[in-house]
Amino acid sequence: MQEIIQDIRVGVIHGPKGRIRPVWFDLHRRQHRIQQVTNSWRERQGEALLIHFHVTDGGALYELVYSPTTSEWSLQLIEDLCE
Repeated sequence: MQEIIQDIRVGVIHGPKGRIRPVWFDLHRRQHRIQQVTNSWRERQGEALLIHFHVTDGGALYELVYSPTTSEWSLQLIEDLCE
């Protein structure tokens, strides 16, 4: 299943050298606690930097994308692990 949701709320931990780690996000009025960040990477789209995180809440795999330029998060992909 794929879905794109723009401008979602994400709780993060800020670390050294400007690093961030998402720890929860809201989806459909429900808070999902992130159990594991399985992968992360950065990419450029023109002038914009995007930071991608593959995360799991134990029931599904999500791709969260952060734009430091706009300080906005989006949810790019959802894969149900129970399927």
